[in-house]
Amino acid sequence: MADETSADINPAPQPNGEDNGPAIGLISQYVKDLSFENPNAPAVYQWQSAPQIDVQFNIGADGVGENLFEVTLKIDVTSKLDEGTAFVIELQYAGLFGVRNVPDDQLQPFFLAEAPRILFPFARRVVADAVRDGGFPPLLLEPIDFHGLFMQQLQERNAAEGEMPAPVGEA
Repeated sequence: MADETSADINPAPQPNGEDNGPAIGLISQYVKDLSFENPNAPAVYQWQSAPQIDVQFNIGADGVGENLFEVTLKIDVTSKLDEGTAFVIELQYAGLFGVRNVPDDQLQPFFLAEAPRILFPFARRVVADAVRDGGFPPLLLEPIDFHGLFMQQLQERNAAEGEMPAPVGEA
């Protein structure tokens, strides 16, 4: 009897130490595309008005191989003054993620909330350095709550489709 209970308590080891648990790992990260335009140089350095900064974000995820996904954080920044455009920067900063044994319904939340959170600090530095190298004070982008934005978009989409959120617990 002792042998039967010990078999129930201790699961059989996986062959060759195989790990069947879910895992996602960052393999690499890189600047995919970077453009900095300073269309009014050198006159822009004499302008005195305060800049208006417009920042736009977009997130994309694409399968690039078996269990490999590229997540791209696209950041567009335009700085305008009363006199004209100071600078325009377009950055596509990407990360290559390996995925193993993750349910499909968990991939979208990871790619649209967690992956951008991981990539953002590095993309932020690239933007700050490019703006500084263009002759302007470094632009430090504010931190972004990607998870909160993802949840907000999910709620808006569900409301637009007339779906009620799934109940929690038993009623």
